[in-house]
Amino acid sequence: MRFILPLLMLLLFACKNDTKAVANADLQAEVQQMDLEIYDFDGLKNFLNTTSNKTYVVNFWATWCAPCVKELPYFEDLNTQYKNEQVEVILVSLDFPKTYETSLKPFLKEKKLQTKVVALDDANFNSWIPQVHPDWSGAIPATLIYNREKRKFFEKSFTYKELENEVKQFIK
Repeated sequence: MRFILPLLMLLLFACKNDTKAVANADLQAEVQQMDLEIYDFDGLKNFLNTTSNKTYVVNFWATWCAPCVKELPYFEDLNTQYKNEQVEVILVSLDFPKTYETSLKPFLKEKKLQTKVVALDDANFNSWIPQVHPDWSGAIPATLIYNREKRKFFEKSFTYKELENEVKQFIK
């Protein structure tokens, strides 16, 4: 009789851990099935120029960058609020390729981002950073807002109000 309580406790905790293991396995399976568009800089160039009437907001960020993660909800809100006004937000992840499966995809799944996310896999930073903007030091977060008539580049974090004010200058 004195062994029953410890045995029940052991079974209870073992079942709880098995449930966590199953949940982790399910999450990993979902993450592995997630599609992630991955580009080198030549492929990314398509997202940096337009001849359409849309205004694009391209944010360079990474999961390991605290200021980047802090401002992501603002880009998500902007994308939702202004999609009917010909504004498209694109989040360009600069996470390291070896962390796509372990960090980036789980982060995207957890945050349930609806904004388009692409990953930039191009280690030749000295070549492509000045092509995004000649004054960019490479620090993130960084944001490019453009349409066919004008471009503006920011190497800083935004509040939602600041971001919205900048985008409004591009909308006619």
